[in-house]
Amino acid sequence: MTQGVRARQRAATRQALVREARRLFAERGYAAVGLPEIVGAAGVTKGALYHHFEGKAELFRAVLEEVQREIGDRVAAAAGRRAEGWDQLLAGCREFLVAATAPGVQRIMLVDGPAVLGWHAWRALDEAHSARHLADALGALVAGGVIVEQPVEPLTRLLSGAMNEAALWLANGKEGAAPLEETWGVLARLLESLRAR
Repeated sequence: MTQGVRARQRAATRQALVREARRLFAERGYAAVGLPEIVGAAGVTKGALYHHFEGKAELFRAVLEEVQREIGDRVAAAAGRRAEGWDQLLAGCREFLVAATAPGVQRIMLVDGPAVLGWHAWRALDEAHSARHLADALGALVAGGVIVEQPVEPLTRLLSGAMNEAALWLANGKEGAAPLEETWGVLARLLESLRAR
């Protein structure tokens, strides 16, 4: 067997483990899913899982990284379809709310992510993906005088926290929760208040 074939088999095994773990974690949550169930669903052995991951927490981290990367890509793509910086910010923030409330995403990203990895590790992943786009957009708008001059880092953290909380609240879907459009309207007005006059 050639090195290339082995590398493709290893990659396929890893991909199957991440795919099935993601599906199970999204359906039932991290705590309710065991490793035997994951390897059974992926059609691999426990030894194969331990070849790629130290355990369930590391596998969950790989799943969360994939989810965070997808959300970041969606945010960047939505922003990229707009010409003006302000419109890019609005499109990216709206896309984050839509993407983060998609079935299966909110449980992995917003509920289990901080609980399993810990706040600091979860926040580092968030910053590496969607929060990075937010910081870049806000920094450019402050530098360009579109947003009132202020420190970008605390502004980024405040808006990121507000959007994460809004996404979690929307995805929870409890009675009394505002629909997406209503929540977006409030967030859009909040963002508008940052603009320089």
